[in-house]
Amino acid sequence: MTLFFLASLLLGALAGITAGLFGLGGGTVIVPILVWMLALQGIPEELVMIMAIATSLATVIFTSTSSIFAHHQRGYVLWDKVLYLSYGIVIGVTFGAFIAEHITGEHLRLIFALFLFYVSLQILLQLDIDILGEVQETPLLDYIVGIFIGAISSILGTGGGTLTVPYLVHRKLPVKNAVAISSACGFPIAVAASISYVILGMKHSGLPEGSFGYIYLPAFFGITVCSVFTAPIGAKLAHVLPAEKLKRYFAVIILIMAAKMLWH
Repeated sequence: MTLFFLASLLLGALAGITAGLFGLGGGTVIVPILVWMLALQGIPEELVMIMAIATSLATVIFTSTSSIFAHHQRGYVLWDKVLYLSYGIVIGVTFGAFIAEHITGEHLRLIFALFLFYVSLQILLQLDIDILGEVQETPLLDYIVGIFIGAISSILGTGGGTLTVPYLVHRKLPVKNAVAISSACGFPIAVAASISYVILGMKHSGLPEGSFGYIYLPAFFGITVCSVFTAPIGAKLAHVLPAEKLKRYFAVIILIMAAKMLWH
């Protein structure tokens, strides 16, 4: 258990740096590596994916708060937009967690591998969306899209940035505002998902020691402790290192992780 906790600290450090350096949600890194770590820990295969997803989402509760504060200080968070999206997000997350529990570990792994392919190709192809024009106020659409974002995020174990940012930019919001709103939306995603996965996991009798529902506490604490401190380091490195070039190299690594999960 001690060795696992130390590995979780390293994973948290990696997740924080990549989040700060590349702007990628920690779940993109945490879930695939945590799947491997949990399997080595001897946790049953049918529980590995859902516990990795639940644990990853729980860490977002703490890692998102510092990001939200930083964006809010700069005035980038449009809170009415966050509110519209959050209504749907909470419903979608709860529904998504219920679905995830009833999907086999093998199918969850396949879904997440396809998500990694999507993220890596999005980076490699540099998919940009035209943001010219006036900002469109769409409360009802925000609510509906929020349900979709929440459901997908709770199934994949991510904070939803890879879905929220493209949607907001497409609705004519500047990228800096889209990123800030996405960061703020990560908090309700994480809270609702954590509560859902704890409640759903409480009914499962075969969970390993150290579990709180489907959340694996040794991994949760280790990842959270380090990622909170290393994310600002990654953000500083982004201004020093050739981040865009490194981002493409990282996209290749994500592709390899996706392929490994598919051929597991």
